[in-house]
Amino acid sequence: MPDVICNTSPIQYLYQANFLHILHELYGLIAIPVGVFTELDAGRISGISLPDVKSLSWLSVRYVREQTLLQMVSGLGAGEKQVLALALENPGSLAILDDLMARRYASFLGIRFTGTLGILLKAKEKRLLQAVAPVLGQLEALHFRLDPKTPDAVLKLAKETT
Repeated sequence: MPDVICNTSPIQYLYQANFLHILHELYGLIAIPVGVFTELDAGRISGISLPDVKSLSWLSVRYVREQTLLQMVSGLGAGEKQVLALALENPGSLAILDDLMARRYASFLGIRFTGTLGILLKAKEKRLLQAVAPVLGQLEALHFRLDPKTPDAVLKLAKETT
């Protein structure tokens, strides 16, 4: 099974909406780069509602072997850069990214990717989630950044439009 490599925001928002278990149920073992571990740990220590990564046996912290991409990519945080670098090191892997610029880089680099909303859609398809709409509402209440047109498009894909 190809690696699944996750950035910080999908973990953060799924955790805060009480749906982090969906990641594990859909993909099994999830890899996170050191940069994501550091972001999550620092946020949790500063009081942000984030999981203790060390307590999640299905999250595996990975180191980037090839540092070249990290220096070439600009405008992204350490976590996003490292997710992209790990995905390139592991052909066929799936990157889980929400940041638009990171997703554009992933597309340019030929990296398969999805995001938090894609995870919710897949969870509904696999019957791990009854409906996407309530979770979208929770994400919006948590200030998850969405283009104004995105919720309707996601609900249409989830077949939850009236």
